[in-house]
Amino acid sequence: MKHIIFIVFSLLLLTLGCSSINDQVYYKPNAQIMPQHINKIHVRPFINRTEIFALEDRLVNEVIDEFLRNGSYNITQEDLADGVLAGEIIRYILMPVQYDTQLVPTVYRMEVLLQVRFIDKVSQETIWQEPALQQIYTYSASTLPGGMSEEQAREQLWKNFAKM
Repeated sequence: MKHIIFIVFSLLLLTLGCSSINDQVYYKPNAQIMPQHINKIHVRPFINRTEIFALEDRLVNEVIDEFLRNGSYNITQEDLADGVLAGEIIRYILMPVQYDTQLVPTVYRMEVLLQVRFIDKVSQETIWQEPALQQIYTYSASTLPGGMSEEQAREQLWKNFAKM
């Protein structure tokens, strides 16, 4: 009996330990149920608290595009909106995590931290906020087959954020 339990436990550990390099677990907040009176929303330009110039522009565009693809809410000017999405880019870190034999980076890790909130314009209350929404994206350098540039990786990261 002990041998069977040991074998089952070993197989379970082996199964849990086997995963490919691309399998990453991300935090994804629960879907939020909006009040019924919110039909039109406005996405404010995000505030960029990092030293990297113009990160916020592409992120906001991607968020707006995702709302338009989804079709659940109309995008409008802030004074006509029922709700407002506001956010800040708190941290942007890009670091090499793997090198070749000449110490040239071959794999990078991009980490971005956002602070996001949704404001109900009718009640002037924040109905949802996420103070530490994080995405981590690991990618191969553009010099390798199938690799990408920092800008391409950043675009993928923005798409991941927008779908959250």
